[in-house]
Amino acid sequence: MVISKTPFRMSFFGGGTDYPVWYREHPGAVLSTTIDKCCFITIRHLPPFFDYKYRVRYTHREETQTIEQIQHPSVRRCLEFLNGDGYFDEGLEILHHSDLPASTGLGTSSAFTVGLLHALYALKGRIVSKRQLFQDAIYVEQELIEESVGSQDQVAAACGGFNKISFGDTIVVEPVTLHAGRLRQLQDCLLLFFTGFSRIASEVAKVQIQKTPEKKPELSKMYQLVEDAEKILASDCELIEFGKLLHETWLLKRSLTDKISNSHIDSIYETALQAGAVGGKLLGAGSGGCMLFYVPQDRQDSVKKALGDLLLIPFAFEKQGSEIIYYDPIN
Repeated sequence: MVISKTPFRMSFFGGGTDYPVWYREHPGAVLSTTIDKCCFITIRHLPPFFDYKYRVRYTHREETQTIEQIQHPSVRRCLEFLNGDGYFDEGLEILHHSDLPASTGLGTSSAFTVGLLHALYALKGRIVSKRQLFQDAIYVEQELIEESVGSQDQVAAACGGFNKISFGDTIVVEPVTLHAGRLRQLQDCLLLFFTGFSRIASEVAKVQIQKTPEKKPELSKMYQLVEDAEKILASDCELIEFGKLLHETWLLKRSLTDKISNSHIDSIYETALQAGAVGGKLLGAGSGGCMLFYVPQDRQDSVKKALGDLLLIPFAFEKQGSEIIYYDPIN
C-alpha cells in the first residue's frame, strides 16, 4: 500500500500567462503558494477475491475489469500512461480523500493528478523528481485528457512552497525568499472564503484560451504584476501594497472574459471592500469557488461579519509539495 499527500495551491498573480497558448509566444509567470489543505491518494494491489480488477473510489465508486473501462479521466489516463510494462494488469484499488471539495479554484484537480502519479510511481518502486512529476502531470492533463488547463497547478502541487514559477521554453521554479516574520504577516492578512458556487474550471478556461490572442495588453500587465509583487515582498514597504496589487490583478482578470465573474461574485467582492478589505481576487479559472482577500488584521472582524453567509477557510502556507507518507509495496 502507498499513500501520497499533495497540497492545494493559492495563486496570487500571473494566472492566465501559464497557458501554453500564451507562453509559447510570450513570457509567462505566476506567484503562488501551496497551503495546508491537501488530497490523499491511497493505492494498493487488489486481492484476487473479487469479480472485478479495479476499484476506484472518489465521489463515485467504480468497479471495472479493465483500465479502459474506468470513467474517471485522470485515473484512466494516469494508469495507461504508466502501465507500459503491464505492472498494473493484476488489478488495483485507488482511494481518494480530500480536505476540500473539487471546483474551489485551488488546483484540486491537478493536485489529484500529481498525487496519483506520485503514488503509482512509488508502487512500482520508482523515486521521481518533482520536475518529472509536474511534467508528467501536465502531459497527462493537457495532452492525454485534453483538458483546457494551464501549467501552474501541477508545478505548485509537485514542488510546494511560496514560488515564482516562470513559463517559456522550460519551466523554472524560484522560491520566494522571505524572512519568517514577513511571511507570517502576509499569511495573517489573508482571508479565504468559499463562495459555494460550483463550476467546471476547464469550461471557463476554454473561453479564456480562445480569447488569449485578443488580450495581449491585459496578460502582459498581469505578467508584470508578478515582478511588482516580488519587489513588494522583498522590500521594507508596507504589505498593504501587496493587497492593492491583488485588487489590480482582479480587475484585469475579470476583464479577460465575461465567464470569470458574475453579479453575485461582484457583490461579494464589493461587500468585502466596503467592510475593510484592501483587495482580493477569485481563485482559479473563475465563475465560482474560493475568493481571497487581503485584509489588515484590525479590519478582519468587520469583513468576516459582512461575509458571514460564506464559509471562512482557515489555512497556513505549506512548503513540502507532494509527498509519499506511507510506503509498503508488498501489502
